[in-house]
Amino acid sequence: MPLRISDLLARPGLALSAAYDIPEPLRARTIEAATVSDLRQPGKWLQGGELLMSVGLLLPMEPAACRAYVQDVADGGAACLALGLGQGLPFQEAPRPLVDAARAAGLPLLTVPDEVPFIAVTKAVFDARAHEQREMLARAFATQRRLTAAAAGDGLRPMLQEWTAATGVGAAVLDPLGRLLASGGGPGTGTDGAAPDEARDLIERVAARGLRGSAASTVAGRQLEVQPLGARTLRGLLLLTGRPDGAARSVVPGLVSLLSLELERRHLRDEPERRRRSALLSELLAGEGPGAERARGLLASVGLAADRVRGIVVEAPGGPDDGAREAAAQELAAALALALPGGLVRVAGGAVEAVAGEDLGIREVLGRFAPHRPAGIGPATAPESVRVSLRQAAGLLGVSRAAGEPAEARQSETSRLLLGLGDRHTLLGYTDSVLGPLDLADSGGELLATLAAWLETGGAWDATSRRLGVHRHTVRNRLDKVMALTGRRLDDADDRFDLWLALRIRRGGTPPARGPGQERP
Repeated sequence: MPLRISDLLARPGLALSAAYDIPEPLRARTIEAATVSDLRQPGKWLQGGELLMSVGLLLPMEPAACRAYVQDVADGGAACLALGLGQGLPFQEAPRPLVDAARAAGLPLLTVPDEVPFIAVTKAVFDARAHEQREMLARAFATQRRLTAAAAGDGLRPMLQEWTAATGVGAAVLDPLGRLLASGGGPGTGTDGAAPDEARDLIERVAARGLRGSAASTVAGRQLEVQPLGARTLRGLLLLTGRPDGAARSVVPGLVSLLSLELERRHLRDEPERRRRSALLSELLAGEGPGAERARGLLASVGLAADRVRGIVVEAPGGPDDGAREAAAQELAAALALALPGGLVRVAGGAVEAVAGEDLGIREVLGRFAPHRPAGIGPATAPESVRVSLRQAAGLLGVSRAAGEPAEARQSETSRLLLGLGDRHTLLGYTDSVLGPLDLADSGGELLATLAAWLETGGAWDATSRRLGVHRHTVRNRLDKVMALTGRRLDDADDRFDLWLALRIRRGGTPPARGPGQERP
């Protein structure tokens, strides 16, 4: 337990006394350290939480000067002021101006009797602090042992339950898309398959960074913390709801390690099921393919009950050799199998192929598990025709590679053809006139990326927010800035078209520059 002022007053060996009737809230203040100073302005030498002791050698007795001294001590963060009394010292009792100033400032004032040296008080404070540290360490070891024993069991839930029982802090494990995998109970961890709404933005920010960092915030007076889980790649997220004390905080890295180990173990355990589903996808795509009834039966067998599906093709990551490339492709396929309902994913010819329901937010999944990878998204088709959708998706890899984002077969290519008929320098000049103000003010490219995402989603705020991994208020603020800089209104059809056309030209809507003597085909 932390050392409080009331604890010091209760120690018989110190015989400390309160100089006035100190209210209980002030008696409950925690003492972090003890120090001695007879300076008239000791505040700047304090760090906060100290018991400041003085014999009052330079203590002023004028009421105004005494109030200034007490205020300086309080502003320095001292938890308490103690005045030494005794023969040969300036004071044999606490002077009235000091008592009045301390009471008015809400600063506890104690007196130290003549027979008790300051070093005895200092030793008592530091002994109590050392005892507190030993207790905290013992609690941390006990919690870690409980977590380790739970890790020998089956699944994530026992570990989360032990954590919450030991610390009182709620805990839940989510997949990289924020879907609940397991909860240990406790406040605000959710039991309905979704993370708490107030944690959504925090979860998306951490998930977008992979294993590179955690984040914490306070919402409605409750602390939320998100930690990434996984060894070499993001396997999940740990959501903590509550404020861990010192002992619990020291155990968080151990909890993260044990949960990461369990997720990696689950990943390996699921390998036979991933191979089975890969074989089912190969059957769905083989030869002429199964009939409509058989195709729907295959999808239903893996829990994918969609009337229309889409083919997805992602270019596999490169590597120094064939083995490394194959391993990278299999890792990407495993990640997509975890995220896509049904998990119909396979590696074929240097690419990862997958089938997903029409309603799935495919771009969100690709942005999370295959960021910056060329990807094609085929049109929605009946299950028995999904190989046609996959073929079209594969044909869009080159377009995606040039555009720097996933390409969808349903996107019209008419604008690209028309832009190809125009003069390159004229088109680029038009683009600069429209987007130039953003180029000057948007060194990180956030405004352009937000504008492009908003236009491509048909002005849908929530869809834009999910695609970019930022809060919808951030999207609105960025687009307000776009309008202010360009002088164009997004609610005006002509202005919106100008912005869309300029962005399309920037993203490869024009043909490459021709050399001298080259004719347009």
